Amino acid sequence: MSSAPTATVASEHDAFGTRATLRVGDRRLLFHRVADLAPAHLPYSLKIVLENLLRHQDGADSAAAVRALADWRPDRAGQQVLELRPARVFLHDTNGVPALVDLAAMRDAMAGLGGDPSRVNPLIPAELVVDHSVIAEVFGRPDALARNTEIEYERNRERYRFLKWGQKSLRNFTVVPPGTGIMHQVNVEHLARVVMVRDGWAFPDVCLGTDSHTTMVNGLGVLGWGIGGIEAEAAMLGQSIAMPLPPVVGVRLHGRLPPGATATDLVLTITELLRGHGVVAKFVEFHGPGVAALPVADRVTIANMSPEYGSTCALFPIDEETVRYLRFTGRDADQVALVEAYAKEQGMWHDPEAPTAFTEEVELDLSAVVPSIAGPRRPQDRVPLTAAKSAFRASLPPGPADGAASGVPVVLDGTEHRLGHGAVALAAITSCTNTSNPAVMVAAGLLARNAVARGLTRRPWVKTTLSPGSRVVMDYYAKADLTRHLEALGFHLAGFGCMTCIGASGALVDEVSRAVRDHGLTVAAVLSGNRNFEGRIQPEVALNYLASPPLVVAYAIAGTMDIDLLTEPLGTGSDGRPVHLRDIWPSDAEIREVVASSLEPEMFARRYTDVFGGDERWRGLDAPESDTFPWDEASTYIRRPPYLDGLTRRPKPAEDIVGARILVKLGDSVTTDHMSPPGAIPPASPAGRHLSGLGVTPDRFNTYASRRGNHEVMMRGAFANVRLRNQVAPGTEGGYTRDFLNGGKVTSIYEAALSYRDAGVPTVVVAGAAYGTGSSRDWAAKGPALLGVKAVIAESYERIHRSNLVGMGILPLQFRPGEGADALGLTGEETVTVTGLAALNDGVVPPYVTVNAGDVTFKAQVRLDTPREVEHYLHGGVMPYVLRALLASSPAPGGA
Repeated sequence: MSSAPTATVASEHDAFGTRATLRVGDRRLLFHRVADLAPAHLPYSLKIVLENLLRHQDGADSAAAVRALADWRPDRAGQQVLELRPARVFLHDTNGVPALVDLAAMRDAMAGLGGDPSRVNPLIPAELVVDHSVIAEVFGRPDALARNTEIEYERNRERYRFLKWGQKSLRNFTVVPPGTGIMHQVNVEHLARVVMVRDGWAFPDVCLGTDSHTTMVNGLGVLGWGIGGIEAEAAMLGQSIAMPLPPVVGVRLHGRLPPGATATDLVLTITELLRGHGVVAKFVEFHGPGVAALPVADRVTIANMSPEYGSTCALFPIDEETVRYLRFTGRDADQVALVEAYAKEQGMWHDPEAPTAFTEEVELDLSAVVPSIAGPRRPQDRVPLTAAKSAFRASLPPGPADGAASGVPVVLDGTEHRLGHGAVALAAITSCTNTSNPAVMVAAGLLARNAVARGLTRRPWVKTTLSPGSRVVMDYYAKADLTRHLEALGFHLAGFGCMTCIGASGALVDEVSRAVRDHGLTVAAVLSGNRNFEGRIQPEVALNYLASPPLVVAYAIAGTMDIDLLTEPLGTGSDGRPVHLRDIWPSDAEIREVVASSLEPEMFARRYTDVFGGDERWRGLDAPESDTFPWDEASTYIRRPPYLDGLTRRPKPAEDIVGARILVKLGDSVTTDHMSPPGAIPPASPAGRHLSGLGVTPDRFNTYASRRGNHEVMMRGAFANVRLRNQVAPGTEGGYTRDFLNGGKVTSIYEAALSYRDAGVPTVVVAGAAYGTGSSRDWAAKGPALLGVKAVIAESYERIHRSNLVGMGILPLQFRPGEGADALGLTGEETVTVTGLAALNDGVVPPYVTVNAGDVTFKAQVRLDTPREVEHYLHGGVMPYVLRALLASSPAPGGA
C-alpha cells in the first residue's frame, strides 16, 4: 500500500546538492538553485520544470529525469517521461462542480470506512472561478447585466450552493463567485503569484487548469496549461502529472507593431504562423528583442491562444515589464521583490542576448503584422482585412438558398430590411483573450465615440453584447467616459463571464432567427474571442469570425460581412455624407494617452479586495456547513456518484477481461464531444427522458455541461452525440448500438450497457486513431466507466483522454501498427477476452496482452505509461487509490 498523499512542498532528497537559501529583504527562504545544474542554453520553460523535479526528488526515476534536463540538447525531446507536480490547480464552474462532487463522494466513502472525512481535501491550492454559467439572454438594454445575473442565479442556485459548501468545508479550496470576471483574467490580474512561498520554500507558480486557456498566465512567466478534470482531481489530491520531455519551439520576435495594428491582429498572425509550423504537444517560448516591446497585456493575449495554435504552453519569461505589471495590478511589494530576486537568482530572468537553444526556431517581424480577422470556422484561418470581403464570399455554398441570395425581408421596429447572406447577427466584445487588453478595449470605446459623433448606429438585426473579463474594464471605461458611447451602439454590459466565446450567446433577434430557419439565410457572428469552431458560437450562425474589439464595433455598424471596410463606407452620417472606417479609427497615440490617463492601480486593488466574498446573491445562498455534503435525492443537478460504492480498504487483484461485448466500435479522430456531448439535451434522448420522468420540462433541461454534477444525466449522455456513428449498429447515427443479449436488437447505448451490466457481462470500446481528441472532458471517461466499460482498444490516443481513462480504472490498450479493427476484420459482433493482466499484480507491466475477439487473436500494447498509472489502474482509478492511501494510517473498523 502506498503511503498517504501529503502536501509536502519539497522532499528531503538533495542528490544534486542544489538546496540553498534565498535572501529577500528580511526573509530567508529555501530553494533549489537551478542555475547550479542547468546548462546555460536550457530554455526558460525547462528551467521551471527542472526546479520542479529537483524539489520533488524521490529516487532513481526522478534522478534520471533531472539528468535528462541537466544534459538537455535540442534533439532529446520525448526520450524521458517527467512527473510534474503543480503548485496549484485552477478550475471553472463547469469542470469544478463535478470535481467537487467527487471530493464530496470521497468524504462519504471515507466516513463509511471508519475514517475521518475531513481528511479529504485538496492538498495544494485549488482555486475555482465561476465564469462559465452566465448566458447573454438579455442585451442592448441598461438592465442587461441585472437580468442576465438574475437568470443565472435562478438556473444555477443549486450548483452555486454546492460550490459554497465546498468553499466553507474544504481546506485549500477557494471560490471566486459569479460576476467577478473570466477565470484567466482574474488569474493574471490577481491570483497568479509567479513565485510561490509555502513552508519556508520559494518555488515557481506552476498552474494547471481545467480550461485550455489556462495558458494565458504564461504571459506573466508562469508555466501552466490546460488539463482534464480527472487529471485536475489527481493533482489536487497530491498526484503527479506524467508528461514526456517536450520539444521547445523558440519564437523570436523583433521589430514593433505598425500603426493601426492591434494585439488581436498580432495573435491571429502568430496563430496562423505556428499552426503552419506545427507546435502540437510542444512548448513554445517567446524570445528576442521584440519581447521587450510588448506590454504584459499583449503577452497574455498571445499566450491565451496557445490552444488555438496547438502548443502545450506559450511562455514569456519574467522581465522588467512583468514586475511593472505585478506592481501596477496591486501585488504586495514583498511579493514583487521576491519575483524579481528569485527569477534573477535562478537564471529565469529574461536576457535577450542569452544563448538559449531550442528544438526548433520560428521568427516573426512584428512590423509585418496587418489588421486581420480569422474565420469563418477556425481561429488559424487568418484573413487580412483587405481580403475579408472576398474571403467571405468564397466561403458561401454555391447557389442561392430559397431566395436568400437576393435578400430576405425582415421587419424590425416597423421598418422592413432586406438581409442577405453574411448579415451580422451577433457582434460580441467578449472573452479573456482581448478584454484583458486595455489598448484594444479602449480602441473599441474610442471608435464607438467617434461613430456616435458622426451619427452612426448599429444595424437593428445585430445582437450586440459587451462581456468583459474583468470589472476593471468598466472602471476605466467610466473614467474615460466611453461607456455611454458603447451603449449608444447597443454594447451594454451583459455580464462578467465567458458568454458568447463559449457559446453562451443566447438567442438571436427573433426575426433574424426566423429568416435563418425559413429561408436558409446564412448569417455571421463577429466576436473578440479565441474560438470560432463550427456550431460553437450559436446554433443558427454558420459563419463565425474572430476580430479585435474595435472591428467588432465596426461590423456591428456595417451589419454585414459583405463589405470591404477599408474602401466602402460603414454607413451614412447625420450630415448625409458617407462615413468610412478610416474616418473614425482612433490613432495609436490617442489610445495610449487614454489608457495612461484612465487605468489606475487603485482600480485593481479595489476590485480584488474581497475577491472571494461575492455579491448579495452569493452571500445570501444558504450553504450547509458540514464535513459531508447533505445530498438531496430530489436534485437534478447534484447527485452522489456511485464510483466508490462498496469500496474496500484493499483493492482486488487485477484479472483478465473475459467474455466482453463490444459496446461501441468507432473510426478515427473520435472526439470527447462524441463521447460526452456538452450541448443541449434532446428531449427524446435517454437523458431527456430521464429528466422528463422527474418532472423537468424541456425548457428547463439546460445543457449536459450544466448537469455534470449529476451522474444519472451524464451516464445517459455517454456516446449520445447525435453525430456519432457506431459501427456495431451500421446505418444508424447517434447514440445507438446492438444488444447481443437480446438478439442483437438496435437500442440506445445506455440501455444496452445496462443490459450487459445487469447480466455481469463486461464491455469494451474499439476505436481507430487519435481516440479522444478535442477538449479534455472528464465525463468522456467517467460516463463509460459507469456504463461498465472495462477497456478501450484503439490505434492511438490523445494524451489527456488516455490518462483520464486510467484515472477512472479503464484499461487503455493499443493495436500494433497495421493491426487496427478494420485490418483485423472485426465487425463489433465479437465476444472479447483479454488475457495476461495478472502480471500487473506482481509489479510487472506486460508490454502486450493477448486479445481474442471471435475467431481473431492479436496482441495489444498495454498503455499504462508510468508506475503511478499502474497503481491507479490496480486500485480502480485515482479516487480509490487516494482514499485507500489516506485510510492506510487509520484503524480498520472490523477488518473491511
